[in-house]
Amino acid sequence: MEGQDSSNQSTAKLTYFNGRGLGEGVRFMLAAAGVPFMESFVTEKEQLEKLRTDGKLTFMQLPLLEIDGLCLVQSRSIVRYLARKHGMDGKTPEEKARVDILTEGGRDFMASFDPPGFQSDEEILVKIKTKTLPRYLPIFDKILSSSSSGYLVGDSLTYADMILLEALLNTEEFLPGSLKDFPKLQEFKDKISSLPQIKAFLEGPQRKPKNTPEYVANVKRVLDM
Repeated sequence: MEGQDSSNQSTAKLTYFNGRGLGEGVRFMLAAAGVPFMESFVTEKEQLEKLRTDGKLTFMQLPLLEIDGLCLVQSRSIVRYLARKHGMDGKTPEEKARVDILTEGGRDFMASFDPPGFQSDEEILVKIKTKTLPRYLPIFDKILSSSSSGYLVGDSLTYADMILLEALLNTEEFLPGSLKDFPKLQEFKDKISSLPQIKAFLEGPQRKPKNTPEYVANVKRVLDM
């Protein structure tokens, strides 16, 4: 869906498919930072080719975030840009390092949920239940047990919190009840989800649903997969 002119530096425009994928983490960060954004959904090969021809995709891949007069690509770089700009990357060098470490661990956790729809859901869920959750849930629960603020690092929201929230929401969505033995993680999920800007995003239309067969087919068609 098209919106305002993307030449307006105060307007953020996210170009991606109409689904989660690598775009969802960017959406989470935009919401956390309180940045309103419009979306343009790629549904045809020609749209992707035009973005490439126009020089907007440095590595010829989506997502693309147009913001502050910039064309930002590579999902992790986009998230880090937003985190730095909005003070969500830690307040000291030590905090910044800790945020980076926990973000990368959270990404490894989150990566288990990336393929549903593109592979056998049953196969993926078995791996998540038997390998991913036993590895990551105790680690993050322990980290939060030593936090006096309820955040992973320091006393305010960082992008490490956002990647963990996304992973926990997926955990509960695909495997309900998985957090019952991890009260700190449940408390964290409830706390971050209840922040006004996050709550509005999660309950609004820009939060994308699980992958559908139609979404998967569209992505494969556009990317010639």
